[in-house]
Amino acid sequence: MTESIADRLAAAGVTVPDAAAPAANYVSFVRFGSILQTSGQLPMEGGKVAVTGKLGGGVSLEDGQRAARLCAINILAQAKAALGDLETIGRLLKLTVFVASAPEFTEQHKVANGASDFLAEILGERGRHARSAVGVPALPMDAAVEIEAMFEIA
Repeated sequence: MTESIADRLAAAGVTVPDAAAPAANYVSFVRFGSILQTSGQLPMEGGKVAVTGKLGGGVSLEDGQRAARLCAINILAQAKAALGDLETIGRLLKLTVFVASAPEFTEQHKVANGASDFLAEILGERGRHARSAVGVPALPMDAAVEIEAMFEIA
């Protein structure tokens, strides 16, 4: 018998928070047939952005990876709100990771690993995904990272 997503979350010491409400004129997720697309999630923790600033401009790689992990936790919160049960996830198809970066910073892929590694751990084989990691000059609320996800629904 395989471990459930809830079991893996508990083993990792992670509690999925309530899904954040949209901050502007958009919806937090869209379900279309067997596809679930989340809006970009910020590294929110305790109701505020936990990691702000730019990678290569004061934010360490480790803090960037922590921000990406927090974004991934918030993606799971949106998936749970959309689906009711995370076990309904068939597969994580793709992550798009936006990293607020100083011009000389070129390790966006390493920042994105904070989310990719966490989701692979929690979702198991269902968590293996395609990915883009993109450096951008700024993100909403000075967040260091923002991530959107696309899932196949089982």
